[in-house]
Amino acid sequence: MSNKKLLILGATGRTGQQLVTQALEAGHEVTAFARSADKIPVRHDRLHLVAGTVTGDGSMLAEAVRGQDAVISALGRGMSLKADSLIQRSVPAILSAMQTQRVRRLIFTSALGVGDSIRDVPLFSRMVMRFLLRDIYADKVAGEELIRRSDLDWTLVQPPQLTNGPLTGNYRVGEHLELRGMPRIARADVAHFILSQLDDTTYIRKVVVIGY
Repeated sequence: MSNKKLLILGATGRTGQQLVTQALEAGHEVTAFARSADKIPVRHDRLHLVAGTVTGDGSMLAEAVRGQDAVISALGRGMSLKADSLIQRSVPAILSAMQTQRVRRLIFTSALGVGDSIRDVPLFSRMVMRFLLRDIYADKVAGEELIRRSDLDWTLVQPPQLTNGPLTGNYRVGEHLELRGMPRIARADVAHFILSQLDDTTYIRKVVVIGY
């Protein structure tokens, strides 16, 4: 894998921190963009911290995008059941900044069950998504649709429920996966897969499900 300049959005979240750490370990230059970027516990000479909100000052986001090889989004609402339209509000800003700065590669973390992948979800998990997480999923569906309609080299990554387990490297990926029970995957493995896609064209302009 060649070294890249990466912008990571949502870098203070648990998945975002995995992306930052693993990207630095792989030799990439990382710009971590988050509301409270100073809360990122890592310090490195190849890590640049930018405090800002994706939905805030568009010029700040555009400046952060400038010169990057790829933009990776780990934006999310954490444990909240209310979306606050975060993804719907963020995606237009991301797409605009990337188009302005002529950065084409976007890897966006979504969730299993958004869009067509709902058919891959076991029954109980599907019920949870449709009722308990309805607002979160509606927001993600709207955001994904905007990305799909863009002309960027996007990849939508759809993991199941995320855990804080260790990196295993032993996961499956595909446009469709047969999953059972209450599927889960470690954030570390999701980050590992996302970074593997920087030089891989297999899933450009595609949705990819990841699981064990």
